Amino acid sequence: MNLPLPSAIASEPLPAAASPSFAQPTAQATVQPTAQPTVQATVQPTAQPTAQATVQPTAQPTVQATAQATVQAALQWSSQAASSSEPPQMLNPGEKAIDLTLIDRSAQAPYLFLFLEIFAREGGIQSYVRDIFQALNLQSQNADVFLLRDQPCQHPYASDSLRFHYFKSRSPQWGRVQFTAALLTYLLKYRPTRVFCGHINLAPIVQILCQPLGIPYTVMTHGKEVWQPLPPAAQQALQQADQIWTVSRYTRDRSSLAHQLDPARIQLLPCAVDGAQFTPGGKSKILLDRYGLAGSQVLLTVARLWSGDIYKGVDVTLRALPQILLAFPDVKYLVIGRGDDQPRLAQLAHDLGIADRVVFAGFVPTEELVEHYRLADAYVMPSQEGFGIVYLEAMACGVPVIAGDADGSADPLQDGELGWQVPHRDPDATAQACLELLQASTQRDRGEPFDRRCDRSWLRQQAIDRFGKASFQQRLQRLLAS
Repeated sequence: MNLPLPSAIASEPLPAAASPSFAQPTAQATVQPTAQPTVQATVQPTAQPTAQATVQPTAQPTVQATAQATVQAALQWSSQAASSSEPPQMLNPGEKAIDLTLIDRSAQAPYLFLFLEIFAREGGIQSYVRDIFQALNLQSQNADVFLLRDQPCQHPYASDSLRFHYFKSRSPQWGRVQFTAALLTYLLKYRPTRVFCGHINLAPIVQILCQPLGIPYTVMTHGKEVWQPLPPAAQQALQQADQIWTVSRYTRDRSSLAHQLDPARIQLLPCAVDGAQFTPGGKSKILLDRYGLAGSQVLLTVARLWSGDIYKGVDVTLRALPQILLAFPDVKYLVIGRGDDQPRLAQLAHDLGIADRVVFAGFVPTEELVEHYRLADAYVMPSQEGFGIVYLEAMACGVPVIAGDADGSADPLQDGELGWQVPHRDPDATAQACLELLQASTQRDRGEPFDRRCDRSWLRQQAIDRFGKASFQQRLQRLLAS
């Protein structure tokens, strides 16, 4: 794999910075001092790969010299996804290698965004990143996007100003090698204004390559991935980032404590909700019949049902349901999502004697979610979230919400102004909040005074005003200009 270094920058002095040193790198890297210098990176698929690097001492380090040291470290990082005995495999059939010469560089250096699995998976982070793509297009920002573990696919975000490049191979190791090589080449050739690292797992390689070149980088954080102390390399990359963005005050405060960060350094870019997509409406008769919900008051949760995500609180709501049914016997609980924890949850409902009051709907595509939100009389998820985009989606559909009281959901719920907050993992508190909410909804329907958090129109307007797409675009624009 040969990565051409433009001759105009190959001998350009770097800003003063310590050249990185790394013990026992796992790939061979050699810099060829020719008229048109190249960085040659070769991955040896052997049981015991070795490393060789020769740097000519100069009075001041150059891009060419520093590239050699960074390539060694970069290839070491890129080889960690698979055992060294696994031979690197090339691209998937029909997949094209990235051609950086096709990038149209404008007068202003581009931004570069790096993300993990944005189109291959569904989730809150993926929804958040797609909102960033949409906002970048609306602002006509000149930017490139590198997506590790995503393959080329159809989506509405690619444009002349926002260009996508994909790195996914049958071998995770080879995909990381391709990603690292392309990233190094891009940094050397285009000198982006800033690199935005969209996941903490990518931060070490971003630091390794950006710092010697004097290219500032921003790390985006989301939630639990930064709530606990990170491995040393990731923690150092976070601490030395020029900027840190996060989605909520809670994640800001927990990550600051875990990684000895000044909270004032961390800037907020909360999630957004699309008020045009998520709207109030009547309950679909088709869905009422499908799930057997006709004549019932419906509690709803939309969440992954993975054994590693029990913090979502579906089991807590199940344990709260017997108390709720004593006062509101027509209540049913609709759970949307899939995962390996569903059998345990279904067994818990059976053990509690409420299996006939619980419906596990499985996976629902994003485009069908709004019709499912409209089925709900209350959205209940006593979770521990980095932010909780689902609360905004429910509120935009006019559905009152119940969330945890010690997590990022304090932001969409505005510290309880827009919804009920309950202690994490507390079925009794969850039951009490559900009873208050359902009683307020009954009072509303009777035309009696009621808790404003059950005012569907007001709730929707608050969510859109504070967290709509227009607000998100303005916040992003301010952060990019900072």
